Amino acid sequence: MEPDVISSWAWVVWLALVLVFIIIEVNTLEFTFLMLALGSVGGLVAGLVGAPWWLQLIIAAVLALVLVLFVRPPLLHALRKGGDPTPSNVDALHGLSGTVVVDFRDGAGQVKLANGETWTARVPAGASGLDLGEGTRVVVTTIDGATAVVVPAESETE
Repeated sequence: MEPDVISSWAWVVWLALVLVFIIIEVNTLEFTFLMLALGSVGGLVAGLVGAPWWLQLIIAAVLALVLVLFVRPPLLHALRKGGDPTPSNVDALHGLSGTVVVDFRDGAGQVKLANGETWTARVPAGASGLDLGEGTRVVVTTIDGATAVVVPAESETE
């Protein structure tokens, strides 16, 4: 294929890239693919004014890089500015205290957390010999799927 043919049909590739990036952005909402789409628009415009395909590619890449590095972070910051900083869902459970309601045997049992939820729980992998009795105070260190990983409240700082 001659370079002249590539340059004359490059606008189709740029248009397809813009559409693909916008579709992906609609599903991710992180502004990364929006910046790539805008970089592709730069390549499209360069092609429409007669730039060779290699220059179109350089313009698109540089524009996308500049947008990702310098425009995306302030946009994300502005988007999250009015958001509620309170952790929610699984993030809200980290550090939450609870009480053992079903004795731990072989490192697994059940705990009732301070928020009123009862969770299947286990101790961390390194503490598998630790058996916790009913009524023992525990602290959630992490969530592993649908299981809370807990340690005794006294050993949380260890």
